[in-house]
Amino acid sequence: MQPIKIAYQSFTSREQAGSYWDKLQTHIDQVKDPETTVDIIGIDPPDAYAHSLMEWRTGREMICNAIVAEKDGYDGFAIGHFQEPGLYETRSVLNIPVHSLGEASMLYACQLGQKIGIVTMNRRYISWFHHQIGKYGLRERVTGVHAMSFQPGSILAAFDKKNGLDEVAKLFAEQGQPLVDQGIDVIIPGGGIPMLLFSGISNHNISGAPVINGIPILIKMTEMAIKLKRLTGLSVSRTNDFIQPPKEFIDEFINNPKGL
Repeated sequence: MQPIKIAYQSFTSREQAGSYWDKLQTHIDQVKDPETTVDIIGIDPPDAYAHSLMEWRTGREMICNAIVAEKDGYDGFAIGHFQEPGLYETRSVLNIPVHSLGEASMLYACQLGQKIGIVTMNRRYISWFHHQIGKYGLRERVTGVHAMSFQPGSILAAFDKKNGLDEVAKLFAEQGQPLVDQGIDVIIPGGGIPMLLFSGISNHNISGAPVINGIPILIKMTEMAIKLKRLTGLSVSRTNDFIQPPKEFIDEFINNPKGL
């Protein structure tokens, strides 16, 4: 089978993330197909504060990274950041499949239960997630969003802290249990960092509601999209949201990083 190369966009930087990058690469290597190579790329400076301005700044860099990844010969681009700013813009530019952690997790969760809930790291993401849910047309399925109280950078400390997993899992369950009590069937951790952290828990659930790890889902969805494109030519629509801009405007975007 023809090899597959995927660029995996983290919104952390290697310098900031401590052992997270190495653990993420190990986890990805465990779930990808044998003929697939997945390379993690970062954001510098990283997304370290819960605010929409930070999301759009890092999102712009992500779009530029995606354009470069396609030019460098990658077959697919995976956005490993739940908030996924710039997802639609990236799809409109690239000719290779583009998938993302938030969208992939929500869509797959709908096959595991009727009502979906999200527990995010920080309250400031609640409104952002509701915008995502609406954009994907899932307001009747993804019906609850609760939050812990971490900044994106600070939860990384749990990977290198004794009992860090247990502490975060307890805080997560405290926010997830009320959702289950309200009728939620599946719980999604709202971020790649807690997803990776919780991958160390076998059969993770809250009172029978599965807690899903979207990282393997994202990798497998990207692999599948690449294989389907090779087999059938299937790709994104170019009629509305994903109309491709002329090359000169793509060049202008990537060569003018400050947007001036």
